[in-house]
Amino acid sequence: MITGPDHVGSGGLKDNPGFELSVRPYKMFKEAYSLHRKSSSVLYEYSIERYSVFEPFDLGLTWKFPVVWSCPRAPLHSSTFLMVSGNQRGTIAISFISTDLEEGFLSANIGEESCKLQANIFQVVPWYIKVYYHTLRVFVDGQPQAITNVVEKMHVSPSEDKVSPGVMVLVLKFPCAVKSAALTIEFDKGFLHINEYPPDANQGFDIPSVEKSPVLSYTEVLLVPLTTPDFSMPYNVITITCTVFALYFGSLLNVLRRRVGEEERILKNRASKKAGRLPQLLSQLSAKLRGKEWEPPQSPSTSSSFISSKLILEVLIVAGVAVFWQYYSE
Repeated sequence: MITGPDHVGSGGLKDNPGFELSVRPYKMFKEAYSLHRKSSSVLYEYSIERYSVFEPFDLGLTWKFPVVWSCPRAPLHSSTFLMVSGNQRGTIAISFISTDLEEGFLSANIGEESCKLQANIFQVVPWYIKVYYHTLRVFVDGQPQAITNVVEKMHVSPSEDKVSPGVMVLVLKFPCAVKSAALTIEFDKGFLHINEYPPDANQGFDIPSVEKSPVLSYTEVLLVPLTTPDFSMPYNVITITCTVFALYFGSLLNVLRRRVGEEERILKNRASKKAGRLPQLLSQLSAKLRGKEWEPPQSPSTSSSFISSKLILEVLIVAGVAVFWQYYSE
């Protein structure tokens, strides 16, 4: 139910038995349908655009009576834990165990078969935990019970991938003589992108605690281990890729450099032969003085064919390695 600014007056706010607001709200939203029959929530909306530096927005709340905060003890102690947690599926369990306060509660309602103990559950589940809400099972004192006998109201908001988590709200009615109770619900583990994992991914992922009212209490935070990839694989891929490129370009530059050196040597041999017979006689004389056999220089055609065949072989090897790596990477 929405009330406009004409219906939200200062007098209406002052008539509130609990508190008083210093600034009149622009709109008031009142919950029309509530899981709790006793009271409903009220939301006040303010328009910040109406205020400025000269007229600042100064909202204050004044209690009309002394407020004493207390922490009453709940008649049921609640806790959460995981069951059958593997790499793909698992089960969330919520257990309730009666406390000592239940004895006094039972003594005041002894003989009343209609005595019920209400427990409201509010559970938020991350989007990467795929909960199957139809697998909800209820156990009272170790015995399975029909959902309709225990769950009075149930509101479920399914999760949306990478957008919003899933929310489950339950209103349970247990017999006053209950000693223990448990709820189980199955789920699947989703897969995340490598950029979505936290630095401590191997530690696990947290599931928020369960809120239980009317006596507000919180359960433990669940730690769910998800399937994590090998984070060293990108490093290995980068390393082997750089190694292949280094071998490819190194071999290519080495081949080109050797080719230039061989061509220079061939040109020098041709120039020496053109100079005449004198250099050849000097080389023979030098070989005899050193006591070695004189070896005539190779012909340009033989040297050139040897160099070209070696060059072609190295180029083919490098090209084959490059083609193999391209096929393997795809």
